[in-house]
Amino acid sequence: MNFIDSTRTTTPSLTFTPTGTIPRDGLHLLHGTLPGEVVCTENLTPFLKLLPCKGKSGISGLFDGHKLFDASWQTMSVDVRPACADDNPEVCNVEIEQTVDMVLDLDRSKRARDNPIPRPVPAAELICDESKPYHSGDFCYPIGASRSQTWSIEDVFGRTIPSSCPLGRDDAQTVCIKVPDSMEVLPSSDAVETRAPDGKSRCYSLHPNQPFNLVVPAQHSSSNSLEAQVVHLERTIIGHGQERGGLRSILTNPSQTDTANFVYFETLPWFMRPFLHTMKTKISYGSEPAVEVPLSDIIKDIFYRPAIDRRRGTQLELVLSVPPASTVTLVYEFEKAILRYTEYPPDANRGFNVAPAIVRVLNRNESIMVPPVYLRTTNLLLPLPTPDFSMPYNVIILTSTVIALAFGNIFNVIIRRFVTLEEVPRRNIKALLLGRVAALKSKLGIKKTEKVA
Repeated sequence: MNFIDSTRTTTPSLTFTPTGTIPRDGLHLLHGTLPGEVVCTENLTPFLKLLPCKGKSGISGLFDGHKLFDASWQTMSVDVRPACADDNPEVCNVEIEQTVDMVLDLDRSKRARDNPIPRPVPAAELICDESKPYHSGDFCYPIGASRSQTWSIEDVFGRTIPSSCPLGRDDAQTVCIKVPDSMEVLPSSDAVETRAPDGKSRCYSLHPNQPFNLVVPAQHSSSNSLEAQVVHLERTIIGHGQERGGLRSILTNPSQTDTANFVYFETLPWFMRPFLHTMKTKISYGSEPAVEVPLSDIIKDIFYRPAIDRRRGTQLELVLSVPPASTVTLVYEFEKAILRYTEYPPDANRGFNVAPAIVRVLNRNESIMVPPVYLRTTNLLLPLPTPDFSMPYNVIILTSTVIALAFGNIFNVIIRRFVTLEEVPRRNIKALLLGRVAALKSKLGIKKTEKVA
């Protein structure tokens, strides 16, 4: 979280609203996003340090970096809001809400315990699709496991919840699960169960000194159909080259009768410089080709804060109105800035992560107070011009080689003594023969012996 600096922090004006009971005079709403980071088990340590029990008890006792970062999808968030007492508004505290969202694959989570060394599934345990025409004793088209299978907290996370956090409230409901009343759930014997009036969830209060485990047996359950989505969103980077590019957002309103009104929020890094004068909007109905329309037909309001190099990013908020059964394409161009060589990450050739866009669906009936609905796109990967980082090392090696060659020749000239041929002492034939004999003896290992009288 210490990587969320001023370049990744914005002050939303239309997308988010401040929460808390403290007066808002002189306060600012800040929103920071870290689109990606190097996966490391120690990344969870700063998050756990904010908890009162530091991951030693409570539901935070399930946190394990290996399990969290091995999930199919995961995200973490920290919300900070002021909270003042009702009877004394001058007494205010800071309330921190930490959230971890994970999407786990049950088979993959159990694999570390049941099959730590990957091995093929035995033939007797294969589930075959018998509807295939080639199905026989020797041929099997395997299908996945059934949706209903037994699982427990210990199976998924490799451990149970140690106990309730002693610093929490006594009436706090530690573990909640969203299941209908007809589904069987087997909690620990000492847990106190509380069911919701709507019959869609139940919560459990943990014992302060007893571990807690939750088992959900395999059983048939009917899944309710999801509510119709208000808007479909797709966001991609277009263009080619190392100098410029484009950003395209495709927004689809699936409703056949209602107009979709929402706020489109983007946070762009400072090295991604958008050109708003190139913004274009196109609309299409069904299979008809897209037709360019004026911006005022789709964009009802705009808030734009330009970036400052190495100080803050670009903030863009658009209030959009998409007609029923239509698809709106929003496109604008941007320029890629040149970074200093010290600002590139170790994996610079991979690209730079761009934070996802956020869509806030506006309430159609303002008289009814409902919590806001937010949608988020996936991260984008922006390629930037990358210098040849090996060039300095090549220059150093070449320079060192040239210096070594020059130094050897110069040193040889300095220490060597040059004389004329006339000054060299003449050697007779006897001296030459004795020298040859001495050299031959040294090669043969013959040592000179002396007689002692």
